[in-house]
Amino acid sequence: MPLPIVAIVGRPNVGKSSLLNCLARRRISIVEPTPGVTRDRVSAVLEYNQRWFELMDTGGMEFESSKDLAADVERQIEHALRDASVIVFVVDIREAVTPLDLEVARRLRTVKVPVIVAANKADTEHVANQVGELYALGFEPIIPVSAKHGRGRHELVDAILARLPPESAEAPPEVAMKIAIVGKRNAGKSTFVNALAGSERVIVSEIPGTTRDSVDVRFEKDGLNYIAIDTAGLRKRKSLQNDIDFYSMTRAMESVRRADVVLFLIDAALPISMVDKHLGASIAAEYKPAVLVVNKWDLAEGRATPDDYTDYLTKLLPGLDYAPLAFVTAKDGRNVERTIDLARALYKEASTRVGTSQLNRALDEAVRKLVPPSPQATLPKIYFATQVAILPPTIVFFVNNPDLFTEDYRRFLENKFRDILPFAEVPLRLFFRMHHEEDEDKPKKRRRKA
Repeated sequence: MPLPIVAIVGRPNVGKSSLLNCLARRRISIVEPTPGVTRDRVSAVLEYNQRWFELMDTGGMEFESSKDLAADVERQIEHALRDASVIVFVVDIREAVTPLDLEVARRLRTVKVPVIVAANKADTEHVANQVGELYALGFEPIIPVSAKHGRGRHELVDAILARLPPESAEAPPEVAMKIAIVGKRNAGKSTFVNALAGSERVIVSEIPGTTRDSVDVRFEKDGLNYIAIDTAGLRKRKSLQNDIDFYSMTRAMESVRRADVVLFLIDAALPISMVDKHLGASIAAEYKPAVLVVNKWDLAEGRATPDDYTDYLTKLLPGLDYAPLAFVTAKDGRNVERTIDLARALYKEASTRVGTSQLNRALDEAVRKLVPPSPQATLPKIYFATQVAILPPTIVFFVNNPDLFTEDYRRFLENKFRDILPFAEVPLRLFFRMHHEEDEDKPKKRRRKA
């Protein structure tokens, strides 16, 4: 059963995103004084007193706005209102009730769920007492809060919990995998996420930079629950125009770090760019299992074959040469679900642990193939190897001197282990540590018995 939704609504710049972050007790939504920063429905799953709900931030209600994407933002708000179990109507207590506040109130009267008024920016007791005029909105309770300072948070949470349906006592189902969807602008990330969700969960537009924040979208497949993280399209650092662009890029990389698998979307209609190359290097540096998702393949068919494109990406994205490819057309849903199956297989592969004996048989085979070169008079020697972690598979080589092993030989071992061990398509993390051979001959001290 889906979690009940608590939707945060209101006109622009009343502090909706700040309130989401305050209630979630962590930074989820981008907070900027610029109107229109929030466009998609940004949400977080919260638990208070063993009650669970999904708190959802929405874009500012502007009604007859002629701005770009206004209709798309409005449609996202409609979805939130339709699905909400409780609505938190945010107003600015420092300002008189505006015509836009009244218009929001008029619209909320048609919604058949409880409405709580959060009088935000009540940073002091004096300001908090100025709630009288807000009764003209026609809703109660009215709770003074300060999202900036956390004032009134407990009172607001209590009001929400009192109005939640009984199913809020059920914990959300366990998430089988978190998947970050990344790529440069207009690669089709939001279209891909909507195809997974089976609905217009995030805005899709030809306007570059439509998605600004990272948006978690829950979906179910084959009885398992997943989170797809839609991220802002990346661009060159020198092209970042403002703080919003900077935060968007930072959030996208944070999403890569908290994901189990990364889907790196590449636009088949365009050549690989420096943004693609930098993003590929960043994914490789985080040691995340990744699928190179070649989107808009319908535009490339007839001009290139999958084998041709695989060779092309291997040359231009060498740091991800182990990553498998998926050829999709997200707007038609073509191969989208198969890509999730592939991501699931990679997650399982990256969770594999091999025994020390199997690992050292692979090591013996690798050393017979190529003995470690010696840049110094001392010969490099590997005594044994052991796997110490998963996600990513992490292998430690105990050697006579770590400095004797070159980067080229490290890459050779990595590639050889992929050939021999069940790690063909996931990143491997290798470490070389000092091991003194004579330590093997030292007698172990007996523990004194009392």
